[in-house]
Amino acid sequence: MAASVACSFFFFDAEPVGEPGMPAQDACALCAKQLARDSDVFMYRGDTPFCSEDCRHHQMRLDARQAAKAATRRQFSSATASARGHREESREVSVAS
Repeated sequence: MAASVACSFFFFDAEPVGEPGMPAQDACALCAKQLARDSDVFMYRGDTPFCSEDCRHHQMRLDARQAAKAATRRQFSSATASARGHREESREVSVAS
């Protein structure tokens, strides 16, 4: 049993391997400031680290703006498609025999 306990401590001491496309856990995702092991780290969306509440809130505002723009584009796109469909329907001409 002692071997399994030693192994589990070794597991937790190991640095996690980063995934491609994921921010490094040793730097702020916004300003790239190095994060010290003895300082607070402010997380956002579960796995994105920030050096301060200010950086985290700035990223949250950027994400909110981006989401609002995307929603506006979706709304405009769906309204345009709906209008196009309506015009195509009105162009159909029935031919009476």
